[in-house]
Amino acid sequence: MGDTKTSTGLEPNIAGLLCYAAGWITGLVFYFVEKEDRFVRFHAMQSIVVFGALTVAAMVLSVIPLLGWILGWLLGVLGLVLWILLMVKAYQGQMYKVKWAGDFAEKHI
Repeated sequence: MGDTKTSTGLEPNIAGLLCYAAGWITGLVFYFVEKEDRFVRFHAMQSIVVFGALTVAAMVLSVIPLLGWILGWLLGVLGLVLWILLMVKAYQGQMYKVKWAGDFAEKHI
């Protein structure tokens, strides 16, 4: 990444990691704050899409007794694994794409 800073004043890999820190919320913040850096905007949009979808799915599953709760728990585990993976990949400076969300993010940055 080198000496380049984003418009936020952060190194791109740090800003990319922070896009995932609080899920879609920090993704939304960085998407609107960062205007220049394509790497950061990609991770911000991917965070919005991935964790926004997981949040909606968890809300839907939470109202379904038993099976929904079990699936919601599994979704939570998946979300935790994705959260760690995406933060690590962003910190390493990689534009790691989650299958469907990464393509969407790339088109909308």
